[in-house]
Amino acid sequence: MPDRLYLDHNATSPLRPGVRDAMIAVMKGAHNPSSTHSEGRAGKKILEDARGVIAETVRAPKEGVIFTGGGTEAINMALHGAVHGPMKVRRLMVSAIEHDAVKAAAEGLPETAGVTVETVPVTRDGVIDLEWLADRLAGYDQETEGAFLLAVMLANNETGVIQPVGKLGPLAWPKGGHVFVDAVQGFGKLPLDFGQMGADMMSLGAHKVGGPTGVGALVIKPGLALAPYLRGGGQELSRRAGTENLIAIAGFSQAAKLARPEGYAELAMIRDRIEAGLPEGVIIWGQNSPRLPNTSCFSAPGFRSETQVMVMDLGGIAISAGSACSSGKVRQSGVLDAMGASEEEANSAIRVSLGWTSTMADADMFLRLWKNEFQRIVERNVA
Repeated sequence: MPDRLYLDHNATSPLRPGVRDAMIAVMKGAHNPSSTHSEGRAGKKILEDARGVIAETVRAPKEGVIFTGGGTEAINMALHGAVHGPMKVRRLMVSAIEHDAVKAAAEGLPETAGVTVETVPVTRDGVIDLEWLADRLAGYDQETEGAFLLAVMLANNETGVIQPVGKLGPLAWPKGGHVFVDAVQGFGKLPLDFGQMGADMMSLGAHKVGGPTGVGALVIKPGLALAPYLRGGGQELSRRAGTENLIAIAGFSQAAKLARPEGYAELAMIRDRIEAGLPEGVIIWGQNSPRLPNTSCFSAPGFRSETQVMVMDLGGIAISAGSACSSGKVRQSGVLDAMGASEEEANSAIRVSLGWTSTMADADMFLRLWKNEFQRIVERNVA
């Protein structure tokens, strides 16, 4: 569709040309990394080279990188593996702003494993409430309550607010807890150091930074044992069965090389220009907290989310009203609910997310159309 402006990179980012080229190169061969002939060995080299790139990008041990079919699978693998494996987790503490993939995976486990799920609140600024967490864990008794897993995302997919994940391990570990960080939205946009992050497990995905959909990774600490989520062959050191998607993994690797945090940092200027041009009365969520440089979430009372998405789409601009993983419907944001938004504020929120194709001219184009529609709709409602 020509002459359209795409501002929904947190849902998925267009495939980078260099990623496409890397994938096409692998498509030309017949590579099963488990095979022992020359073609198989060539596939194994592609696989292990890609594993090395991902490990280097997030500063993690290479043997701790497990390739998956995407971020959602990595999340389910982490939670399932912690509950059903040697960690014997019996309690899941999930932040109130987690992605639906984490919430749904956690909520499904009590039905099959008898675990307890607790919600960790966040502040009005969208940051996990560390004081609440410290108080909750102060009297935590592993003997009676069991081992627990604390699940907190690195950066929120709707507001872009960055969580203080480095402070979680020192709170959780002394009480027999483990830490899982969903870093899908932060991968490639923020400098990552798994060793310094204080996490036991971390999920990644490729398609938020110009890589292909359907590929991701779970990164785990050395020596951490998980119950396999998928069973079958011995791929990924028997931790994730199934022939690896080598074409997508090659694309994942190339996206990791191309998506540099310093490049995303420059997008903050475009985001700030958009926010500076918004009319009085608009609420910018998380603006007092560290945020992803490419993400702006704001509410315009009187201008409903679904109306904004529709009129902008008709005008040639793609935006969203929350997580794309609830696609097909525009619903009130659970993230904003957790941050204390009123019903009117939550129902008038949209997300603008920038990416590798974005330019400063995009900010001006967005503001021209959005402000025109805002004035038209809000004035009509007032009249």
